[in-house]
Amino acid sequence: MIIGVPKEIKNNENRVALTPAGTNEFNKQGHSVVVETSAGFASGFTDADYINAGAEILDTAEAVWAKADMIMKVKEPIEPEYKLARHGQLIFTYFHFASSEVLTKAMIESGATCLAYETVETQDRALPLLIPMSEVAGRMAIQQGARHLEKPVKGRGVLLGGVPGVPPGKVLILGAGIVGVQAAKMAAGLGAHVTILDIDLQRLRYVNDVLPLHVMTMYSSEYNIRKLIKTHDLIVGAVLIPGAKAPKLITKDMLKDMRPGTVLVDVAVDQGGCVETCKPTTHENPTYIIDDVVHYCVANMPGAVPYTSTVALTNCTLPYALKLAKGWQKACTENEDLKKGLNIIDGKIVYKGVAEAFDMEYHNVEQFLNTSSEAAVLQ
Repeated sequence: MIIGVPKEIKNNENRVALTPAGTNEFNKQGHSVVVETSAGFASGFTDADYINAGAEILDTAEAVWAKADMIMKVKEPIEPEYKLARHGQLIFTYFHFASSEVLTKAMIESGATCLAYETVETQDRALPLLIPMSEVAGRMAIQQGARHLEKPVKGRGVLLGGVPGVPPGKVLILGAGIVGVQAAKMAAGLGAHVTILDIDLQRLRYVNDVLPLHVMTMYSSEYNIRKLIKTHDLIVGAVLIPGAKAPKLITKDMLKDMRPGTVLVDVAVDQGGCVETCKPTTHENPTYIIDDVVHYCVANMPGAVPYTSTVALTNCTLPYALKLAKGWQKACTENEDLKKGLNIIDGKIVYKGVAEAFDMEYHNVEQFLNTSSEAAVLQ
């Protein structure tokens, strides 16, 4: 199979979908890799690195998309890339379809097979391809939140860790998943007062066991959220429902209960956001202010630390990508994790969360896999 790695073109997206080490692994198994020139430069990898690993460097994204059987990306295709996807081509990337009807319709029209990193799921319900970026985003949420609490960028002027004689800042985290736990670790490490909310008591027990004693846990409810937002300086949205839109836990009317300069970091923005007033922003213009509350809603936070993010992502995606390179139908028939990653096949939605998000028709993924398997037997 020919694997294509185009350069990411989303605003300030500096990651690349495959490292030279990953390229070498594909070559060892008899596959070819084509990489757009300078695709890895921002992540610290030169064209020479890829060539030495066995890749072919192509001058344009169009050339990569045209030649490749499987496209590996980091972020979802954006408008200039829609026309490059073609019928029968496999695209393996973060899609977050439920947050964009435009993207969903574009990929349906393309006829491509879309396998989403974020819905690949193991038997124990872990999301192995989302975990590394969730770990990065959770830690960055505190890093960016602390920065935007500074007065020159319209924050409250609070130092999260405090100093002797001055109490630390207060951090409220909505969700005790990977993002929430990583955010809590960072905030606690800075010395902040941390409260983490979730509706899963098992997760709260886990947090209580592994995090410092000054990290408080509470059951998530509208009543508790409304109470806590009045006194917390930094609020992190860390809610995830795999493949579906995030619930709106903070509504517009709640902003008036927050103190001026409070910072909201909505890590769930990729899935529509858990803050009603959330809208995707970029690293170039990361924040906006509504009712004196600072909103930080960058949709590709890990893109700001591309070397760390790229290596962490490839470590997880490569084993799955190597399986897919032998044929996605075979891989998804044999591997339940990958089967759950299928979102769109041949213009049909095969993931319930996406179909429900836009009230579109849902098709059972098995009909595509069984048909392919039967055809293979007949041949």
